[in-house]
Amino acid sequence: MDSSALRSRSSDELDSKSIQLSSAAATHPTEGFANAEPVGIDECYDTSNARRGIALIINQVHFSSMAVRDGSSKDRTDISTVLQRIGFEVRVMDDPNRKQLLSTLKQLAGEDHSHSDCLVVVVMTHGKENNLLYASDKSYEANQLWEPFIGDACPSLIGKPKLFFVQACRGKKLDEGVIQATISIDSVDTQSSPGSMRYVIPAMADLLVMYSTYDGHYSWRNPSKGSWFIQALCVEIGASAHCKELLHILTAVSRRVAFHYQSNVPDNAKIDAKKQMPCMVSMLTKLLYLTPKK
Repeated sequence: MDSSALRSRSSDELDSKSIQLSSAAATHPTEGFANAEPVGIDECYDTSNARRGIALIINQVHFSSMAVRDGSSKDRTDISTVLQRIGFEVRVMDDPNRKQLLSTLKQLAGEDHSHSDCLVVVVMTHGKENNLLYASDKSYEANQLWEPFIGDACPSLIGKPKLFFVQACRGKKLDEGVIQATISIDSVDTQSSPGSMRYVIPAMADLLVMYSTYDGHYSWRNPSKGSWFIQALCVEIGASAHCKELLHILTAVSRRVAFHYQSNVPDNAKIDAKKQMPCMVSMLTKLLYLTPKK
C-alpha cells in the first residue's frame, strides 16, 4: 500500500489494524471481529485459590457533627455473618476517623492477596452530593476507597475482582416512583498456546462499585431493621452466592430494593411512599462465581 492510500484511512481504522489477537481475525476480518477472543483469557475469574479473600466492613454509626445512624449495627452484623458464611475473612471497623480509615485501606492494599480470590469492601455511612462520604470526623471522596487497590498500587490483586459496596445517601432527592400496572409482587480460535502472550489490562479493570442509590438521591435506612440495600444484599448473597454469577445476584439485589421496599411515613407526605434504586458501576472483565471452598 502506498503512502497516499495509507494517509486516506482514518486514525481509528489504523488503530484497529495495529494488533491482531487471532489468525482468524487476520484471515477473515468480518468473522474475526465478531468471534475472536483475546488470547489465553478465561471467561471466569479463578476462584480456586486457598482463600476466598478479605472482606472489610466499615461501619459508621457515630459522628462528631452528624446524626447517629441507627440500624447500621444490624447491617454490620448481618453482612458480616453472610460474608463469613461464604468464606471471607471479615474485618470490621466501627466509627473510624478519616485518618484511621484511609490508613487501614493503605495497609490492606499492602498485604499479600496472592492466595485470595477477591477483595470486598463494604462501607456504611452518611454521604452527600459529589460522591462525598463521611468518616466519624471528616468527609472523603468515594474514590479514595478503591484507589489503593487499582492498577500497580496493589500488585497481588491485579486481575482479581475488587468489589465495593457503599450504603450512603448521595444527595437529598427523593424517588417518587412510577406505576407499572402489569407488575405482580408477592411479599416483599486462536493459534497461540496458553501463556504464550503477555497482555496489558486497563488500570481500572476488575473493579465493581455498587451504591445503595443513584447519584443525587436519598438512601433509606430503618432504625431497627437496617438499610434497605444492605439487607437486600444479605438476602440475595445468602441465597445465591454458591449457585449464581455475581452480576445476576446484584441484579436481584436491585430488584429487591426497587420492588419490595417503600418508605412508610404517613404523617409526612413529603417523604412517604418513596422508592430507592441502587446503582452499579462494573469494570469486571470476567464472570465471578463464588463456588464453595473444599
